[in-house]
Amino acid sequence: MSSPADRFATPRVAAGALFVAGGRVFLVRKTYGNKWDIPGGYVDIGESPAAACRREVQEELGLDREPKRLLAVDWAPNGNEGDKILYVFDCGQLGDEGEVTLDGDELDKWEWVPAENLGDYVIPRLARRLTRAYEAYTDKAPLYLEHGEPAIGA
Repeated sequence: MSSPADRFATPRVAAGALFVAGGRVFLVRKTYGNKWDIPGGYVDIGESPAAACRREVQEELGLDREPKRLLAVDWAPNGNEGDKILYVFDCGQLGDEGEVTLDGDELDKWEWVPAENLGDYVIPRLARRLTRAYEAYTDKAPLYLEHGEPAIGA
């Protein structure tokens, strides 16, 4: 016999950092999966999305960058992984690029990409999410997304 709690969503939660400079977005190339992405990863049990974002930037880039503001929350279930909620944070300025130290295990390259060219680097659903997060960055207003598209006030 199932309980009402069996219907509650138990999504995977991830958080990423959007760094912007002069109309360009900082991307990292992963050594696995879909390759290009923003720095970030899954949230650990008991960890907040903002704390996970800061931890992932530290682990992946060797930089301590605290999230400054929320840019987007994207409800984006995936057939292989189930329900997912993805947070994108503005983590301020990247700073001295010479201080970026890729972990060498998960990431092998980074690049500044013009915002209008994100679709040339990332898969379509991520391009939608990052384009909207960039718009939120420039408009100074966070967005709620579903599959990378505005779902409220669109």
